[in-house]
Amino acid sequence: MKAVSLISGGIDSPVASYMMSRAGADVVLLHMDNRPYADDRALQNVMDISCRLDEALGKSLPLYVAPHGDSQRMISETCDRNYQCVMCKRAMQRTAREFAKSIGASAIIMGDSLGQVASQTLKNIRAENAGLGFPVLRPLIGMDKIEIIEIAKEIGTFDLSIREATGCTIVPRKVTVAAEIDKIESFNGRLDLDEIAKRSAERAVLVRG
Repeated sequence: MKAVSLISGGIDSPVASYMMSRAGADVVLLHMDNRPYADDRALQNVMDISCRLDEALGKSLPLYVAPHGDSQRMISETCDRNYQCVMCKRAMQRTAREFAKSIGASAIIMGDSLGQVASQTLKNIRAENAGLGFPVLRPLIGMDKIEIIEIAKEIGTFDLSIREATGCTIVPRKVTVAAEIDKIESFNGRLDLDEIAKRSAERAVLVRG
């Protein structure tokens, strides 16, 4: 099974990528480039993490990068501010879906752990997935942060994931933890998320083979 793993410079998504690869999945990494709402260090951290994953797994996981800054800007201009993170996840998943289809992959991998942050409450995960129509694998969903950190340390990604970098600067002060699907659907007339995701996926480039 080929799967596209959405990977950031954080702790969780590299561990999810590692676990699914160890389980036999043919993993292709996709990083959503959040600039200008992040700095260049964020991308460098992801590249270094991908190198470390290759070493830990003994094989190469291709790393692609797709633009995400324009998607973030359009979301902020058209949707309720407290829905920014949920809509961001919807955009990322749809970009990963379109990219997956283009390379013959059949699933998306994400590093979500239930309830760990605002975008990972059960209601928000449900809202983020609504209408996606594509499998999403979450190998860390029932794990707590301590367990995830232990694996990250074992495979050597932890120290890379905690290196200094500017995080997402477009995150609103107040983030919804109980997104309503009806509310999300009300944004559809203002924002064609599928078209935005398609354009982003088409611009994905291979940065490490």
